[in-house]
Parts: sequence; structure tokens; C-alpha cells
Amino acid sequence: MRRTRLLIAALAVPLIGGIVVAGPTAAAQPQLSGAATEFTVLTAAGQSVGAAEKAIRDAGGTVLHTNAAVGLITASAPANGFVQRVSANRAVYGAAKATSIGKAPRDKATSKPDLAEKDSRGAAKKPVTKKPAPVGTDPLDDQLWGLKSVRSDLARTVQPGDKRVKVGIIDTGVDGSHPDIAPNFDAADSRNFTRDIPTDETGAVVDGPCEYRGCVDPADHDDNGHGTHVAGTIAAAANGFGVSGVAPNVTIVNLRAGQDSGFFFLQPAVDALTYAGDAGIDVVNMSFYVDPWLYNCANNPADTPEQRLEQRTIVESINRALNYAYRKGVTSVVALGNQHTDLGAPQPDTTSPDYPANATYPRTIDNATCLSLPVEGPHTIGVSSFGPSGAKADYSNYGLEQISVSAPGGYYRDGFGTDWYRTNENEILSAYPKNVGVAEGNIDAAGNVTPDGAALGVQKAVAPDGRVGYYQFLQGTSMATPHATGVAALIVSQYGKPGRGGFGLSPDVVQRVIEGTAAPIPCPVPRTVDYLDEGRDASFTATCQGSPQFNGFYGHGAVDAYAAVTRGGPLT
Repeated sequence: MRRTRLLIAALAVPLIGGIVVAGPTAAAQPQLSGAATEFTVLTAAGQSVGAAEKAIRDAGGTVLHTNAAVGLITASAPANGFVQRVSANRAVYGAAKATSIGKAPRDKATSKPDLAEKDSRGAAKKPVTKKPAPVGTDPLDDQLWGLKSVRSDLARTVQPGDKRVKVGIIDTGVDGSHPDIAPNFDAADSRNFTRDIPTDETGAVVDGPCEYRGCVDPADHDDNGHGTHVAGTIAAAANGFGVSGVAPNVTIVNLRAGQDSGFFFLQPAVDALTYAGDAGIDVVNMSFYVDPWLYNCANNPADTPEQRLEQRTIVESINRALNYAYRKGVTSVVALGNQHTDLGAPQPDTTSPDYPANATYPRTIDNATCLSLPVEGPHTIGVSSFGPSGAKADYSNYGLEQISVSAPGGYYRDGFGTDWYRTNENEILSAYPKNVGVAEGNIDAAGNVTPDGAALGVQKAVAPDGRVGYYQFLQGTSMATPHATGVAALIVSQYGKPGRGGFGLSPDVVQRVIEGTAAPIPCPVPRTVDYLDEGRDASFTATCQGSPQFNGFYGHGAVDAYAAVTRGGPLT
């Protein structure tokens, strides 16, 4: 059902405004000027990484880091003139500005309000047994309507997950010390591919002051909360404490690619994906899009030639990374996004570029030549979101083009006209780092939930041995995707086989099982749904196309963990 798109091919000379032009002579090269800035430079197809590194040096840049798996290089150079110089070399596919280097913050950081999708609130290895020991549920699980919706409570009596199955959380980080995360957390394989950015080139606060020397957080740390919430839904341990995840016995690996502020830039995202392939990760969860462009367009007339080249570079880099991870056996589960749009007929983009500050301008989006990544990349399982009533969440993207399955993601405004409406319990409860709760004013210095935290549904659990865990409600396709990722991890646990690369299962088989065992949900009647009663404007109105077996709201249906581990065998 996923429509293949033709992407812009690599050229030996740069493509500017849709016209092939000859590379400039040395005399015609633009002058370099401006502050030192980071750029990502992509090696052209068929060219060596060494040749691209030489092109960077010849253009006046300095090589900082190279991802040889996809040929993506981070370089430092003056802000102006470098892109044109380096892109003129046949060894280079294209270049994109990354982040400015080294500005001191002037005030406290303010997180990007809508997080990863911009619109929403060391485990030991052991052999698999033929009959894994069933596990139970945890004290707060009665609040996890999503856990029951995907039938994890039943699936874990058959297959609670295998420790050999590794799930990579490509997100803002994972709090490896959280009592529900720690039992399944693999510190040895976890990595942080980001560096904190105190402010952007305009002086606007991004991540704020660095918490650690060198501005690189440990690989078991999360200063945003998004990644820890995702990890908890996937694989919080069933340990008689707090909450449990969809796959409570699998291993969690932090592959941090998101900033504290919630931005996800190109180089860390590519590094996380290629590392996942090299490190034997079985499934990755990606609840984000790659900044600064919601849609990366090949030739949008609203963009400058440099911006067009930047977007083509992002598309080619992410596609190479997704293909690399796929070839290495990684199943990629991706959030469909929170822009309440049909991805086959996207609405105008008024949010890009979202970095640096105050850079946005309106763009009309041509579906044939614009891509939101990673969800519109190759070999991805796209996940939409529904609420506790089963209704498509107002914010959730949809459409026949990219959707695979649907899952519980929370819907605060679900149940209009009932006592459910606008209640925290309509959202998804999962793990919350204490440091983030304190910073947000929801937990006080003594570790107590504040009145503000209580109003948001923040909860505290204390174990007999004194361990303390905190939990928060969130909603978004970010919260739906980890439900699907947990089911994918159970599929690998149930049907995986030892091989030369270790225990695992082909991504194609995982996708076949998760889609083939999903519970079909038909389109609503009438098919066009507005959210006016819920306080949304007409831009949220959505029309469901397709059949009960596959449609734009629910894809192949709602993910079903129990069906996947009990009836998925014939699909493997």
C-alpha cells in the first residue's frame, strides 16, 4: 500500500533551482565569511568518503566527524560561501547547515513546546526457552488503557519478551536509573550521538546551559522526558512496581539523537540508525521528524537554492541510513506525525525551517516532491494514533499513502459529552525522569508531586526498598508508536532465530506479522469527521478512505500483541 516515490538522483554537478549548472572555476568561487558553523556534507554516490573529505578541506572546511556507512560528514567552516564551494565538487552530493558553534546562553532554556513531532503535549543475555515464563502486571497498569488495548496483558502469558531482543530508542535520551527502566536497560550498548546546544546562532535559547562538562550528557540521561516515556511504554519491567511495558522482558538501548529541547538534527539521526545496524539492534522506535524541515522538498519555489540543496541532502542521507539499518536487520517503527494531515495530500507548511529561531515562512507542499522524514523513507512501519474510545486522535496524521497500523496514543479531548472529555486518563501514562519533573515544576526538591504536577496527573510510586519512580501522562503519535514497537519486539522474541549476526528476525517478516495480525477497524460512519465540538478548527476535519481491512485512519488495524505471538506463525 506504500507508494514509492522517485527521489532526486545524485549529480556530478550541483542542481540549482532545477537547472543543471557547471561547477564554478576556482576564480569564481564565493568568498568565505561569517562565524564558524557546522555543516553536514554527503558523499556523492560512487565517490569515496576520502574524496569528499578532501573536497571539504579544499573548500575551506575542517572535517569533524565521518559516518562512513552512508558517507555523511560533519564539517566546520565559515557560515557563508562554504555550501556553494563544497557542493561544486563531484565527490559531494550536497551540504546542509547544521548548528552554529559555541554561543554562551544568556538565560534559562525553554524547551521546544511540541517536542519530537512539534504538535503534542544493561540487561544480561540468556537463552530462549520454548515456553517463556509468563509475567504479571504492575500496580499502576490498571491506568494503562493502551496496554489492555494492544492485549499485552494477555500476550505476556505466552511471550513477555526475550532479553536478547534489543530495542533502540532513537529519541531525547532514556533515564536508565528509573526503577521501571533500569532492569531492562543496556548501558553498555547505549550511546548519545548529540551535543547540547546552549543557544542558536541568533542567540535564542535552545538547550540552555550544559549540565555536564563538554556539553555531552551520559548515555543513561534524559533532560526532556520524551524518550523515557517512550521507553517505558515499550519495555518497562514487570517488576511489581509502577507500570509495565508492552514487551516487559526485552532490552532497552538508548540511541540518543534528540536535543534536550526536542530538536532532531540530521547527523545524530543518521549516526543512531547506522549504529543500530552495526550493534545488532532488532527494532528502533522513531517518534520524531528530522529538523529543521517538516517536509523536505526537492525544488520548492519558496526556498532558496541553498535550502533546496539542504533538503535534498537530508532526504538522501536519511534514505541511505534507513536502507543501511534495514540491510542489517533493523525494523524501523515510526510515528506518522501530529499535524492532523493526510500525508498523501499535505496541508501548507508554516513551521519550517524551525531552526534557528524566527526562520519560518509559509510553503505550499507538493506531495510528489516533498517528504517528511523518517516516516516517508524506505522500510518504515508508520503508526497513527487513536484514543480510548477507538476514535482517531484529532492531532494524528493519516492517509493511505504512509500508514501501516494504528495504536493507542492518547486523545485528551476524547469522549466529548461524557465524563471522559478533557481528562488526563485519556492520555498515556509512562515513566517520567525526576530531573525533568523538578525542572518543569511538577516535582519539588523534596521529591513530592506539586499541585501543578497533580493537576497534570503526575504520579509517584515508592517501593519497599525505598526506590522511587515518577510517571506522567502524554499524548501523540509519539505515544502510539512505542505500543507498536513493543509488539514488534514481541514478534522478534516469539519467531526470531539464531543466525550469523545473532538472534533476530527479518524486518520484512516483522512487518508482515504486525500488519497481518492487527485488529481491523473500519472507517467511521460518516467517513468525514470534524472536531468542531472538541474545540478544533476546520483544518482538523479528516476523511477516512479505504476498506475495513486497510484504511487511512487505522491502516491494517490496531496492533494486537496477543494475536501477534499466537497467530503470527503462518506469516513468518
